[in-house]
Amino acid sequence: MELAVLSKDGKDTGRKVTLAEDLYKIEPNHHSIYLDVKQYLANQRQGTHKAKERAEVSRTTKKFFRQKGTGNARVGSLKSPVQRGGGTVFGPRPRNYSFKLNKKLKAHARMSALSIKAGEKNIQVMEPMKMDAPKTKEFINMINALGLDGKKSLVVLGESNKNVYLSSRNFKGANVINASELNTYDVMNAQKLLLTEDSLGQIETLLRK
Repeated sequence: MELAVLSKDGKDTGRKVTLAEDLYKIEPNHHSIYLDVKQYLANQRQGTHKAKERAEVSRTTKKFFRQKGTGNARVGSLKSPVQRGGGTVFGPRPRNYSFKLNKKLKAHARMSALSIKAGEKNIQVMEPMKMDAPKTKEFINMINALGLDGKKSLVVLGESNKNVYLSSRNFKGANVINASELNTYDVMNAQKLLLTEDSLGQIETLLRK
């Protein structure tokens, strides 16, 4: 699959790149995509939720009212879950939501996601993206020139560029990551995938490990 390399002004540079068919043109496995996205979202959870149960609630141990003669049910503790301010029954406890997936399955999920984007013709390649200073306006102008305005985009850089990252931070239309950070969730969550020319080799190396 051949794609033209675009400049930051959105113009054709005259160069072309060939996307490897074994990475960008496979039969997508939707279940592996589901598992990889599920793992990614599970890893984002802090798991610090906690509710106090009856043994952890601090309340007086004085008997609420006398045992007999009131006509009410017997009450021995204000820590009981049926009492207002009492403990929670089977409340949430801190836990780790992460789970393991095989490396080959994760790589296949990424290749499936890339193949879906390539099949929809939602992948663009541009020359290496560099900025001398963080300027959000300049970044937005570049995105607009590439025809990505109004579309949720994922920009994949070959090497980390702090100025590009800072320029995109306040712009909700695009998410900037390095090739080493490529994941199935970000690919599937974006409408358009913008790969820099120097990121292609790193993506191939990452997926063929």
